[in-house]
Amino acid sequence: MDSNHQSNYKLSKTEKKFLRKQIKARHTLLRHEGIETVSYATQSLIVANGGLGNRVSRNQLLPVLEKCGLVDALLMPPNKPYSFVRYKTVEESKKAYDTLNGKEIVDDLGQKIILYLNFVEKAQWKELGLQALPPGLMVIEEIISSEDEKMLLESVNWTEDTDNQNFQKSLKHRRVKHFGYEFHYENNHVDKDKPLPGGLPDICDSILEKWLKEGFIKHKPDQLTVNQYEPGHGIPAHVDTHSAFEDEIVSLSLGAEIVMDFKHPGGVTVPIMLPCRSLLVMTGESRYLWTHGITPRKFDTVQASRGHKSGIITGDVEDLTLSKRGIRTSFTFRKVRQTPCNCSYPLVCDSQMKETPTSFPESDKEASQLEQEYVHQVYEEIARHFSSTRHTPWPHIVEFLKALPSGSLVADIGCGNGKYLGINKELYMERRVAALQELVRLLRPGGKALIYVWAMEQEYNKKKSKYLRENRISQGKKEEISSDTSVQELLVKQMPDVGNQDSAPSVPSINDFQDRGCNSREVTNSKLPIHTNRTSFHSQDVLVPWHLKENPGKGKPIEPFGPLGSHDPGPVFHRYYHVFCEGEMEAACQTLSNISILQSYYDQGNWCVILQKV
Repeated sequence: MDSNHQSNYKLSKTEKKFLRKQIKARHTLLRHEGIETVSYATQSLIVANGGLGNRVSRNQLLPVLEKCGLVDALLMPPNKPYSFVRYKTVEESKKAYDTLNGKEIVDDLGQKIILYLNFVEKAQWKELGLQALPPGLMVIEEIISSEDEKMLLESVNWTEDTDNQNFQKSLKHRRVKHFGYEFHYENNHVDKDKPLPGGLPDICDSILEKWLKEGFIKHKPDQLTVNQYEPGHGIPAHVDTHSAFEDEIVSLSLGAEIVMDFKHPGGVTVPIMLPCRSLLVMTGESRYLWTHGITPRKFDTVQASRGHKSGIITGDVEDLTLSKRGIRTSFTFRKVRQTPCNCSYPLVCDSQMKETPTSFPESDKEASQLEQEYVHQVYEEIARHFSSTRHTPWPHIVEFLKALPSGSLVADIGCGNGKYLGINKELYMERRVAALQELVRLLRPGGKALIYVWAMEQEYNKKKSKYLRENRISQGKKEEISSDTSVQELLVKQMPDVGNQDSAPSVPSINDFQDRGCNSREVTNSKLPIHTNRTSFHSQDVLVPWHLKENPGKGKPIEPFGPLGSHDPGPVFHRYYHVFCEGEMEAACQTLSNISILQSYYDQGNWCVILQKV
């Protein structure tokens, strides 16, 4: 409806509803994205709900916009639920505003989406500078023919007898088979003394020999892992264990293309397109230091002009669109290491680190005991103080609650129960899924749940979370912590006063300190690392100290992570936490059969998912 005539007649109920939603979209853009709309007509519009983050591709949106006039530019920021359009004239922009506001379109999954348009001064987006490939990383396109691809895919028998030692039961999000040596996911290692019978498939021999001859690889692999990914599935960010495999790790993509994310410990993320029949080669820094993973989603944001070619997905918002994922099978070749790793990255190398790898409870009974001591008992002791520090509602949660229908019943399920412990990573993912299933059980059909989990990534999109920004160093002195400072150094610097120890060990674990809040008993010998408050996480399963204030003032916020050396810090309690990597909570939710994920986002150091029971 033309905004110039809104006041000339009484609005219908439908028009009033539309205006309310349009105003809400305007306020949401300003509050959460800092995008200010204007009330007068301009050449540029922001299209709420018409973004790559809503599964609306460039090929879908552009023809709709072009019906109203000549589009000068369409900017589609990655992972955002909106886009910007700039027309050649103000008249064409006004026509789009009047014609398309409230228009219903269908996204790439067949779901209906309603567009809301508002004028903006300029259609612009701060683009990220061009990034370079991680050092030591190489992508070779069309490394094999389509005929070889077909033979390789047909060589994998997913239905063979489960007694075969090469057979691996399906993981939560993919099917997997091992050759040469079995990869054990519970400890991310291989048993070097127990090779699998048969070695690598014969069909791989000639292909590997060719790669060696042409210089694409330097060593002939003796271990192969075959993974098959359905659309929407992924794999958490990880670094292949240093002590398990040699420097060179190569992965062949078959069946479909994929965008793989590479992340440096300093916070830089580089998304890279891996086309079908391409070979990814990781050596040196890209193999030992950078994590690599695949975010679970059904569409990837890609360069529209590059087609299916390899390379970095840049921030050029005039050239981004969506690519629907297909079934992808990866052949990942490695050479099992027979000697300790002596790479150039000793601070992250399990062969060169002084401490043994973190261990976890080996039975449900031990997990239950640790849960009782480091979740239930701790919160029984710190409840009053903990509550006094939780006083300001978070905007996204307020928005979720206000959007619920009148009369809705709300269950606020609090600070975690520690069910997720377990030595087998696949096992404690099952425990998380069980917790999610219980949440969903409470919902009526159509009911919604908002889930917040603490994020491993406390620095995201080059911005530090509030948790890191409020960092206070011992004795109240603030000091800069460089991105290459080791976890060992951080713990030594910032935890000298815990438990009245004269000095902290190189890598403190829970049996290195006495927890004075639990009757001064020595804690279970589980080797869980103690996290240093207000610093980045270096492990997903940690104990987080809580410095108890005995008499918190009524209604007065208390800083739980105050200077360790100021006065008497009071008893120190250690709370168990599992911090989630990007995509991990979303992947866990996707294992449930009776829910739909409405939204997932990052909010102040937390990964967040809104789901609905269907």
